[in-house]
Amino acid sequence: MDQPVLHGVAARYWHRLDDGRLQCDVCPRYCKLHEGQRGLCFVRGRRGDEIVLTTHGRSSGFCIDPIEKKPLNHFLPGTPVLSFGTAGCNLTCKFCQNWDISKARAFDRLQDIAVPEAIAEAARASGCRSVAFTYNDPVIFLEYAVDVAQACRKRGIRTVAVSAGYIAPAPRAEFFRHMDAANIDLKGFTEGFYKSLCSGTLAAVLDTLAYLRHETGVWLEITTLLIPGENDSPAEVEALSRWVMDQLGPDVPLHFTAFHPDWKMRDTPPTPPATLRAARRIAQAAGLRYVYTGNIHDPAGQTTYCHACRTSLIGRDGYDLTEWRLAADGCCRACGTPCAGVFEAMHGHWGGRRRPVTIAAHPVPL
Repeated sequence: MDQPVLHGVAARYWHRLDDGRLQCDVCPRYCKLHEGQRGLCFVRGRRGDEIVLTTHGRSSGFCIDPIEKKPLNHFLPGTPVLSFGTAGCNLTCKFCQNWDISKARAFDRLQDIAVPEAIAEAARASGCRSVAFTYNDPVIFLEYAVDVAQACRKRGIRTVAVSAGYIAPAPRAEFFRHMDAANIDLKGFTEGFYKSLCSGTLAAVLDTLAYLRHETGVWLEITTLLIPGENDSPAEVEALSRWVMDQLGPDVPLHFTAFHPDWKMRDTPPTPPATLRAARRIAQAAGLRYVYTGNIHDPAGQTTYCHACRTSLIGRDGYDLTEWRLAADGCCRACGTPCAGVFEAMHGHWGGRRRPVTIAAHPVPL
């Protein structure tokens, strides 16, 4: 039976093998494709003598979120971010919290058509300070994300990648060259966890984290979803925290967030709040200055403190900012110690609102 013809735009990062297959080089899976086949991500596939991206210009929807939802606590606090994703993923996490999008195989999930210039203009017109590539991993729609990022920069809009960091070195350099901030999911801290629950490798993600911290100017924060019985032991949390401290330094914010039963792990119980609070204490004891809890109500665990004098710098209750004690230069007003991050003279006032957005069919020219 003939393979169906794939529609999409020409993709980058692939090469031909001696046996005639085409190898996708975007992520460490290095999928090797015959005519008409798709990679595991499902959105990159072979069409004739090239690999194409089938989701360029197609989205699962647009929404204005608080930047803290990404989560980013040290990047333009309180500001709105225009968020969107496409479909598919290059990992197979059994605990995926966005499985209806990331595991989508039916393209009727992609309801919104939007060219990059229209997205950037919608962000500017709605008062968003940034655009986030999120909901599913943007590395698999690299060409679309880069095109959107370039359109955003022309309008002074920053860009945010919410990613698992599972990307090969060459495309990684291009992708993150166009990003201003990133939150990377460090899903666990053993190769066994990545192999059995994600069908990936820990080493590739650690390499991305080190690259971002030491070879780019991208503002970096890390999220670890703690799953009962899988990656939440004090020993693993300590090992993870010490690696972040030793390899990335004390100023990279680390978010421990709560799992809820979903996708293929519906029989696993939710993460107890006490587990998150204990993980936060372990990470702080390892020397990390900015450690947060997420997906639970915990104002103390979500507030930013001065690491020198312990003044509450940015108070948070959920996604709402309740205090602001940063000076215009990003330093503590009480003792003058700098707080790591990307700050403006005053925080935004978006709060916890979430507002769906319809993108115009045709962009407004500059």
